[in-house]
Amino acid sequence: MEPSFPETIEPEFDRRTLLSLVAFAIGGASIPGIAHAADRSSDIVGMDAVSLRDAIRARKLSCVEVMNAYLDQIGALNPTVNAIVSLQDRAGLVKQAEARDAQIFRKDAVSPLHGLPHAAKDLVAVAGLPFTAGSPIFKDRIAKADAVQAARLRDAGVVFIGKTNTPELGLGSHTFNPVFGATRNAYDPSKSAGGSSGGAAVGLALHMLPLADGSDYGGSLRNPAGWNNVYGFRTSIGRVPATARDVWLPTMGVTGPMARNVRDLALLLAVQAGYDAGSPLSMESGGGQFQQPLHAEMKGKRIAWAGDFNGAIPYEAGVLDLCRNALKSFEDLGCHVEEACPVYPVDKAWNSFVKLRGWQQGGGIVDLYNDPARRALLKPEAVYEVEQGLGLSAFDVTAHSVIRSEWSEAVRTFFQRYDFWIMPTAQTFPFDVDQRWPSEIAGHKMNTYHEWMKAVCLLTMSGCPALAAPAGFASNGLPMGIQIIAPVHAEIECLRLALAYEAASQTRLSRLPPLLGRARRT
Repeated sequence: MEPSFPETIEPEFDRRTLLSLVAFAIGGASIPGIAHAADRSSDIVGMDAVSLRDAIRARKLSCVEVMNAYLDQIGALNPTVNAIVSLQDRAGLVKQAEARDAQIFRKDAVSPLHGLPHAAKDLVAVAGLPFTAGSPIFKDRIAKADAVQAARLRDAGVVFIGKTNTPELGLGSHTFNPVFGATRNAYDPSKSAGGSSGGAAVGLALHMLPLADGSDYGGSLRNPAGWNNVYGFRTSIGRVPATARDVWLPTMGVTGPMARNVRDLALLLAVQAGYDAGSPLSMESGGGQFQQPLHAEMKGKRIAWAGDFNGAIPYEAGVLDLCRNALKSFEDLGCHVEEACPVYPVDKAWNSFVKLRGWQQGGGIVDLYNDPARRALLKPEAVYEVEQGLGLSAFDVTAHSVIRSEWSEAVRTFFQRYDFWIMPTAQTFPFDVDQRWPSEIAGHKMNTYHEWMKAVCLLTMSGCPALAAPAGFASNGLPMGIQIIAPVHAEIECLRLALAYEAASQTRLSRLPPLLGRARRT
């Protein structure tokens, strides 16, 4: 059952907005008394999603105006960073925006994201749009139908403008692929955007998208959010239903929202969350709870800081210090912060993560591996995952799943003492965009393509929701993030603490990417 969002709006378009709509519909001509189109476009794309939604509903902005502003922003900045791919024809998109405006003129019921431009991650099927997953095997594939998340976004009123770039088959926390190339960091285009939701994070950071959907297995929502100074939310398994081949053995991968602030994050999660009959293990509770007021008293909350997991996890110099500095905002809120971790062997949990990931991720692409012609087109990381899975018996999978349960029980017990757990969103700062993955951190060799995300992957094994929030900037201007982690199913608590943290840290975290300043000057 899909959510419905009936809402009728009453106010009339004022004369200035109507004239502006006409101007944009005929090519963006300037009209006396209305701000210059370029200035107005910058103002529009700089609005957060909640404010943009409200302005459209109040008829202070037209959907056509919003669409043109975002397409102009993409035209100005996307060639530098390559975040948005498969961008659709402007004329067709404006026509869809005109249809959204016509609904408002008729006073039809409108949905929560009515008229907002949206680019879905290229791992999500959107009917009629390319669906490459960044793989040369699928470079010419066009989706025949919406995946459940695309259907919910469409029902919520978005206009799909294209896709956001992702690593090949979503594997790896660095966004590059042979179909579209690499996505570059919003704050330094010579660096990685992270991944696999790298295109989504950069699209948000550079105001090319008001909201973005993402997915996360080993940090795909959290790392790019941290590396681009935006927010990303890895949700509990089942909170957001997803289209899958096997609906009874869910993977550790989940879908969640990305946004520029916490209110926007909750807005998109409210659309994404809720039961779907095609995903029988999804939660029955809907998304309405995430549109309730999030303000709450944080004084006295007990927060554990993971640090380096008692020496078990290496970090690049400066990462932990920067994130420790961010902890002062929680202390200013009256929270009690101390360093602590669950009692369980980290390497034991990590080894089981690697095996279970091979079984789950490799199982989804083993048919490609078994075809020699298509195997030749798979990147080494994909072959690695399949071969990890091929080396496991059913009893091996059970044994590793038991270890996962032991680890998650240790985390559950840990949360009897603490309300939240905090750690960085990655073990390194953004690295060179041409580097495949870090081979070493602080003198420690990385033995797999994802070991440099080891700490983040351990959170995946716990099943807990983890909300990535900006932590600040290194001396060279590169961003880093923190994860706000709560017990399983406690997404609302993550949002509440994140909202309070955002307010307490706003001045420190409000640095815009240099590219945005250049775009305004040109």
